[in-house]
Amino acid sequence: MHDMTAANLRSAYGGESMAHMRYQIWGDKAEKEGFPNVARLFRGIAYAEQIHATNHFVRLAKEAGDHLVPSMAPFGFGKTSDNLVGAIGGETFEVNEMYPTYLEAAKFQGEKAAQVSFNYAWEAEKTHAALFTRAKEAVDGGQDLKLGKVQVCGVCGWTVEGELEGLPDECPICKAKKDRFTTFA
Repeated sequence: MHDMTAANLRSAYGGESMAHMRYQIWGDKAEKEGFPNVARLFRGIAYAEQIHATNHFVRLAKEAGDHLVPSMAPFGFGKTSDNLVGAIGGETFEVNEMYPTYLEAAKFQGEKAAQVSFNYAWEAEKTHAALFTRAKEAVDGGQDLKLGKVQVCGVCGWTVEGELEGLPDECPICKAKKDRFTTFA
């Protein structure tokens, strides 16, 4: 694997791993503040971030060894509204800057497996940003988010609200069948 693509996969792995933990922590905070649906959203998207991290890590299977892994990561532990600002900012950074750049580098270097991993994450992060934005609007209005079941594709991390029966037969990003989805109810 080319050095640049490997470095980008490591950075993305680090960022997704931290997002997974950050969203778990922020979910606990939302629960304590009386926003159980926002907490469930954080936990569902935390699972999606774990899927992204796993996909990136697996693509690095032949790149064994120790590496310093720099990655973008919002920090802070405030009220749920503040934590949602961090979540929206992190997702927006990934959608607008990180993944498009990483994907183009992988294409340029002919790294097909990395392209798939980056594309899956990029497309899924778009849904995460939109869901967190809805949650922020509700919390800022003093309400918990009105939220149905959260469905997460176990292959690419695509996240959508609704009943499993109402979803397309396959994920619009990776084409996984509905039986690969995990429900957060």
